[in-house]
Order: sequence, then C-alpha cells, then structure tokens
Amino acid sequence: MSLFNSIAILLTLAAVLSYINYRYIRLPTTIGLMLIALVLSMGLVWLGKMGYGIGKDAELFLRGIDFEETLLHGVLSFLLFAGALHVNINDLADQKKVIGLLATAGVIGSTFIIGGMVYFLFRFMGFDVPMIFCLLFGSLISPTDPIAVLGIMKTAGAKKSIETKIVGESLFNDGVAVVVFLVLLEIATGHQDVGVVKVVSLFATEAIGGLLFGLAAGFLVYRMLKSVDNYQVEVLITLALVTGGYAMAEKLHISAPIAIVVAGLLIGNHGRMLAMSDRTRDNIDTFWELIDEILNAVLFLLIGLEVLVITFTTKFILAGLLVIPIVLLSRFISVSIPVMLLKRFRSFSPRIIRILTWAGLRGGISVAMALALPINPHRDILIAVTYSVVVFSIVVQGLTVGKMFAENKQ
Repeated sequence: MSLFNSIAILLTLAAVLSYINYRYIRLPTTIGLMLIALVLSMGLVWLGKMGYGIGKDAELFLRGIDFEETLLHGVLSFLLFAGALHVNINDLADQKKVIGLLATAGVIGSTFIIGGMVYFLFRFMGFDVPMIFCLLFGSLISPTDPIAVLGIMKTAGAKKSIETKIVGESLFNDGVAVVVFLVLLEIATGHQDVGVVKVVSLFATEAIGGLLFGLAAGFLVYRMLKSVDNYQVEVLITLALVTGGYAMAEKLHISAPIAIVVAGLLIGNHGRMLAMSDRTRDNIDTFWELIDEILNAVLFLLIGLEVLVITFTTKFILAGLLVIPIVLLSRFISVSIPVMLLKRFRSFSPRIIRILTWAGLRGGISVAMALALPINPHRDILIAVTYSVVVFSIVVQGLTVGKMFAENKQ
C-alpha cells in the first residue's frame, strides 16, 4: 500500500473516531480514540475468528506500518517540540532538582526494581525469561511518556508546580531511558562488552551531546526568526528545526529527543518574547497546536489498533495484569526517595508522592521500544506485558488523575 493511502486511512479513521468520541462518549480525545480503536480491533479479531477476512486485512495493513520507526523516528520530534514550546523555562528551573533526580536516578532505579521483580514473577509463572531481558523491560517501561502526559495535562487541572514537575520529567527522562535501554540491549545481544567507561561515554554522547546540539540549533533558529517578520517563513523555519534538527541529531548519534526539547524550550521562551511579532506568535501557536492535536490523534489510534499485531495468550494477559502493580510500586519507590531527600531543603504540595506516582503515565514510547526488541523467544511476552501496562496507564490512570488533582486543590 502506498504511503499516501496509509496516511489517508489513518487520518480518516482518526477523524471518524474523534467525531464519535466527541458526540457520544465525551472522553478526553486521546483516551477516547485509543479506547474506541481498541474495541474496534477486538471486534475485528472476533470477526476474523468467525471467518470474515476483514480482520486479516486490517492486520496486514498495520504490519505494513513500522510503529517504532513512525514514532521514534518520525512524529515524536513534532510532539516533543509542540509540548516544549509552551513550557515556561523559569517554572522548569524552579523544579530542576526534582525533575533532574526523577529523570535520571528515578529511571535507573526503576529499571532495576521492575527488572528484578518481573524476573521472579516470570519464573513463578513458568516463563524462562533471563534477567537481562527483564531489565530491558524495566528500562523501556520506566520512563513516563511525554506524549501521554502532555495529552492528559491539558485537561487535568493540576497546580502549576505539580504540572511542571510531571511535564518536565516526561520531557527529559527519555534520553536517560534510551541510553539505559541501548546499553542493556548490547549486553543482551552480546554484540560487545559493555563496561563502566562505555556506559559513561554513551550517556555523555547521547544526553550532553543532545543538550548542546539543541542549544546550538535553537539559538541559530532564534537568530533567524529575529531577522524576519513574516509568519509563513517563520513557521517554515520552525518546521525545518524540528525535522532537520532531529534527523541531524540522529545522524550524529546524540539524543534527538533531548535536542528537540531544548530547542523547543529556547524558541518557546526567548524566541517567543524577543523574536516574534504578536501576529507571528499567534500563528505559530495555532500551527503547532494543530500539529499536536492531529499527530496525537493518529498516535493514540495506532496504539489502540496495535492489539491486532500483538500476540496474546491467557498467560500473557495474566502476566500483564500482575506486572501492573509492580510498575506502580516501582514508580512509588523511585518517586519517594528523591522527594524525601529534597524535603529537607524545600516544601512540597500535600500528597505529592501519591500524585507523581499515579500521574506517571506510560505510552507509545514504551510500546515502540518493546517492538524494537530483536526477534527472540522472549519478545512476545515482553511486548504483550508492555502493551497491557500502557493500556492500563492511559485508560485507568489517565481518566482518574484529574480527580486526584482536584482533591489536592481543596
């Protein structure tokens, strides 16, 4: 199937399901789309078992879409930039210690907690999954997903300080998670020995390199925006930053997500105040909000439809249900330690640990990393369990986190 036809099908489905959700279900758009797509997928599976070929056709269509490539090397750049564009850098600086600890030590600690507990759970259930693959699962499920988090935060009604912590962590923890995932993947596949020097070098190259590249690219675009006053040209320049900057960062083997987040923060703050007219600012905001809404709709539609190409058995589903509390417990521990350490030096909102635990949503990035796992005997269960955790996170946590924020304001 041609690229145009694939895009046409996805956009049409997203539009129709968004309409159904808005008119009849009234859930937040991203959650509603994913739920309807999930129900639709299960219906197609049932039709396939009844002898109708439409389910098989839908499965073939989805297998032709590389979810990992589409997300990690495509739409992620647009969504990260659109999210970072509206984050106040001063608010982010006020919460830098909390965000820094959660995005680094929190992710690494969670990787080992989840990996260890899942290893013993799998052994108990009769799955002979080696520890290194359990740690790989821990690394891909530990980071909170910026796309899921940003989508929910728009309507959640959280306090500004809490929203900044959650959004800031989600924007920056991907870089750390990807480094941990890559190191563990190299160990799991046995391609080369990985020592402390290798880990430190990889982290420095990915994270620090991404930070510096993002600053340089953002500053260059800031200077370009400042020298013109034509919103069509300026929108095109920001598009070039997102697409060209992300592609260049990947070519240089540095963290493209961190680079785009940093560039987005620079353009969204200094660029917005000093390099744009009111008309340009309004048009750029409108453009990127529209891009954000469209791509979020397509992405959550794809997450719902992915059930068609994931292998599920009764034992896989049971394993997924049992892993959910493990992931939540790990999140609780990895949030509690940084908050307790910093409570000596600063105050926190009431019930902050419970809020950060429940608001740490997992999303498409975890699914994409799971699908990036090499073919091996343990891949199917890891993908199925990842998908189960993500669906629970987006639907159950996503639908109830707003109530928790409301209670905290009282």
